[in-house]
Amino acid sequence: MPFPKIPIRLRNRTLIGLLAGLTVMAFPAYWISAQNPAGLDFPGLDRLPVIRELPDPFLMNDGKRVSSKAAWTKRRKEIKAMLLYYQYGHPAPGVGVTAEETSSAKLEASGATEKQLRLSIGPEKKVAYRLILTVPSGKGPFPVIVKGDLCWGRIATAMIEDAIKRGYVVAEFDRTEVAPDNADRTKGVHALYPKYDWSTTAAWAWGYHRTVDYLLKQKFIDRKRIAITGHSRGGKATLLAGALDERIALTAPNGSGCGGAGCYRVLGPQSEDIAAILSRFPYWFHPRFKDFVGHVDQMPFDQHFLRALVAPRALLSTEALGDLWANPSGTQVSYLAARQVFAYLGAANRIGIHFREGKHEQNAEDWKALLEFADFQFFNKKVETQFNKLAFAEEPGAFSWSAPKVK
Repeated sequence: MPFPKIPIRLRNRTLIGLLAGLTVMAFPAYWISAQNPAGLDFPGLDRLPVIRELPDPFLMNDGKRVSSKAAWTKRRKEIKAMLLYYQYGHPAPGVGVTAEETSSAKLEASGATEKQLRLSIGPEKKVAYRLILTVPSGKGPFPVIVKGDLCWGRIATAMIEDAIKRGYVVAEFDRTEVAPDNADRTKGVHALYPKYDWSTTAAWAWGYHRTVDYLLKQKFIDRKRIAITGHSRGGKATLLAGALDERIALTAPNGSGCGGAGCYRVLGPQSEDIAAILSRFPYWFHPRFKDFVGHVDQMPFDQHFLRALVAPRALLSTEALGDLWANPSGTQVSYLAARQVFAYLGAANRIGIHFREGKHEQNAEDWKALLEFADFQFFNKKVETQFNKLAFAEEPGAFSWSAPKVK
């Protein structure tokens, strides 16, 4: 079945004033104003210019364009600082992780071993969360796929078995035990680090990082082949986690939409925008982010900037064509924009996108696409799936810039 040609629109100043009086939650003054570890100038809305197309990731803060790989390294730091300041907040530093194995069992169908653990983190190890490892038989070391959506239940048995057959460890943890999925900052890691202005999305990403800390200590894990994935809000956390942690070799958000792999300026029909997401889940973002409601075209970034932070490591977004709320057409635009950065860094084949028919879920087709992309990236295996196949007509007005010439 051919992919549909769904129209998309550029978001300018629609919804002006909508949710202008939105109260996110009460935070201490130092919490909102203090965090700027990079020491960069981050203007308020009154000083931010209108940028109607997707901003140029190669345009540095001093107005010059990236002209070398060394300059990109500096620009990458600027982008990271910008996204944390305006959108996600600043995570606490890494901490030690301790593990208690609660059970271990051999799975007859696959020959794999399933281990149930509790990981403890933070000051005095006051926060603990579940981790389930399914480990193939044999010595290893094995590549691993980490998924933080255990709060919604286990990955389907058939999907885990597919990963095991290919020689992957599957690691499932519950990100909501790291930070609850609500505005209550008295529980989870928020309560342990009250001076940090991180959003819940940033706290969930931090949970991925702590899980990686543990996995890197296990002899059966291939340290150079760590992949992470997550669905919907878990996909938003996945993308942020992969952008911030260079130990992660492959980042694969699924149906992550607004605040994830989607695009703020380019929306398809019925797609979620920041006004809608902040009206329901303001705690997923930093309080400053609400300033852009009705002012999306004054964002100095869009989500292709977050994708660009992953480069030159591998990045795959998996999307459903019937999942209009997650903005699959706008996700294609952010993919094309981010691909310019990957190409500049000599990694054009390390960014992929995969569309399927269907609804908002991470199903067996998405999982197979992830495994095939991992096989290709990690082992250079020939795979059937095409990871550069577009589902929508390209939007000519989305961005006019391109990557600088490589010197």
